[in-house]
Amino acid sequence: MLVSVRDLGKRYGGVVALDGMSLDVRRGQIHAVVGENGAGKSTLMKVLAGIVRPDHGTIVLEGETVAIDSPQAARRRGIGIVHQELSLFPQRSVLANLFVNREPTRAGVISLRAMEERSRDLLAQLGLHVDVRAPVEGLSIGERQLVELCRVLLEQPRLLILDEPNSALNERETNRLFAVLDHLCRTGITMLYVSHRLEEVFAIAHRVTVTRGGRAVLTQDRDRLTIPEVIEAMIGAPPDALFPPSPPRCPESEAGKLVVRDLSGGPLRGVAFAARPGEVVGFAGIEGAGTANLLAMLFGRERPRSGEAVFPDGRGLPHDTTAAARRGICLVPADRRRHGLMLDKSIVFNLGHVVFGARRGGLAWYSRHEARARRQIARMRIHAASPDVPANQLSGGNQQKVVIGKWLEISPKVFLLDDPTRGVDVGAKREIYGLIREMAAAGGVVLFASTELLELIGLCDRILVLYQGRIAGELTGDSIDNRALLHLINTGEAHPQ
Repeated sequence: MLVSVRDLGKRYGGVVALDGMSLDVRRGQIHAVVGENGAGKSTLMKVLAGIVRPDHGTIVLEGETVAIDSPQAARRRGIGIVHQELSLFPQRSVLANLFVNREPTRAGVISLRAMEERSRDLLAQLGLHVDVRAPVEGLSIGERQLVELCRVLLEQPRLLILDEPNSALNERETNRLFAVLDHLCRTGITMLYVSHRLEEVFAIAHRVTVTRGGRAVLTQDRDRLTIPEVIEAMIGAPPDALFPPSPPRCPESEAGKLVVRDLSGGPLRGVAFAARPGEVVGFAGIEGAGTANLLAMLFGRERPRSGEAVFPDGRGLPHDTTAAARRGICLVPADRRRHGLMLDKSIVFNLGHVVFGARRGGLAWYSRHEARARRQIARMRIHAASPDVPANQLSGGNQQKVVIGKWLEISPKVFLLDDPTRGVDVGAKREIYGLIREMAAAGGVVLFASTELLELIGLCDRILVLYQGRIAGELTGDSIDNRALLHLINTGEAHPQ
């Protein structure tokens, strides 16, 4: 065993962050720690990294009871941490960021050549081929994450702590990061991996610990667990409890429908369907099947080659995104950090900018923006110190609530939701599912694309599966189950009965 913690406790005033937390981490494994916000996982990582001192409990490192009372003490013990929020200096070079406060010198002068020599092999190992003397601000988010990882690895840690390391990465960058982590694990580095994304946890971890209420409530090898079992341990109830009950169905009517006919463009080929107000219509498909393109076309972000759509207002496809917003068509994007938020702007600014641009009288919204923003923050249960804090200081779940809340200010009639719970914890997912039910119950047309089969099955009235740009089939009622859905997504053919 590389690390063992026993009976760790930490209290912040009346808030209990850790309540008898115990954990064993085996050498040479990737050990995932999952749980809802406030379950104790981040506090545990900060204790191990010397950022937070526990009120009681012990830490045993390779059989020796140790006191880790500062980040410097953690590094001396061979413990490194990569935080969710990057801590790089954007205007400084890659090399300067790799060797902060430990720059190698020759003859008393900082040596860039020595920095390059020490980092060259590791950067190549990470697949990071960039100009190391250029400022970090010119790199992509994925490349910056690898710079942060490289900085920690240069200290040759025995235990590497990764706290939501891919929260800002797209799928390609995440796959690249995972390949790097797998290689590092094979070289003998032990990792503690904190994440909200259970599918990714199951793809990379050897062992999983679930925390709830400041304690570890379940630890098991990954191959002996299922995602529903992990969710049940996280929330203390069966996974079905995540999903609110369906509201009474509205009588079917031609009024208020969204009708799509023979829509083609990008990977899409002849897509046709209708969606009624009051129902949640799911869309599933492997990456590249066309779900994101479909929603982008309906929102006016992409132009189709052919085909048409008739919206509840009787009009066709919007010419651009501003026209869509003015007609009550909203899009919650999969990548909230790049396309859904202005991260350096306040919560108030983010909540108001859609209504300001989409509605006549948007300026009047801003004249009383503080009160409106506070009502929306309360309604969405956005946890923030102040409405004026930047969006980048919020958790992933609270950021996503801001993205949804800004659209609710214009009372949309068509909701285009592209993986709206990606990268948020289970508690925030439960709240977002409730909001989606409310959207449908209020008579909205809801199109819900997701990469998580569990939420598609639990939330949608019916599911359309895209395969190579075409609608391969539809599942509804009793035909919606995990096996049938997975088979249709991967083969484009109905599962044999």
